[in-house]
Amino acid sequence: MQHDGLAWLGGALATLVALLAVRLLWRRGWLAGWLHGNLAVALLALAVLLGLLARGLLAYAPLPDSQRPLVTLSFQALAPQQYRVTLLEGTREREVVLRGDLWQLDVRLLRMKGPTELIGLQSGYRLERLAARYMAIEQQSLQNQVELLEGTPIDFWTALRLPQRALGVLDAVPLRSGMLPMADEAVYVVSLSAAGLLAQPLNPAAQRAMRLWTVSSEAPQAR
Repeated sequence: MQHDGLAWLGGALATLVALLAVRLLWRRGWLAGWLHGNLAVALLALAVLLGLLARGLLAYAPLPDSQRPLVTLSFQALAPQQYRVTLLEGTREREVVLRGDLWQLDVRLLRMKGPTELIGLQSGYRLERLAARYMAIEQQSLQNQVELLEGTPIDFWTALRLPQRALGVLDAVPLRSGMLPMADEAVYVVSLSAAGLLAQPLNPAAQRAMRLWTVSSEAPQAR
């Protein structure tokens, strides 16, 4: 019991001393200055974070109208099973090199919903990855891919994809096209449809490659 009494007494004295210290600091302006300084630092950190997030959002291009594709891909053979791929997004053009027989495109869709959609903010997209693989089983281990994302200070996409980080204003939706054949002078367009990404042949070379690939894919089943 004596120990309990001493503990209560010590706690009471500690509380009185703490209150006295806070009162003295407040009168001299030290505590107020410390609180103001910490608040200013917190606001600056928040401003930097919001600025980095805004910069990350700027990396997403607005979705084109339904009559225009997200991207056009043109293939030029450099060697057997090696192609230079030109990607055209609006007026922006870039080139990559792929090795293989089939190609596949990954896209990040940032979809506005709720309040952000009501105030008229537009959904956006970024090309994420262009992958290729070989049709021959013995070459499957030689799959390759090209990352199309350009560096951003904060990768908030990953955070948005976590279930516990779900927001009511943004949806992070990963999209992937089907595998399509690569061929010299083939041109494909990739559009956004209700079902996801839709990749289609645009010229005779791509259409011929599609026919040959379909026949070769069905041949093993026929046997």
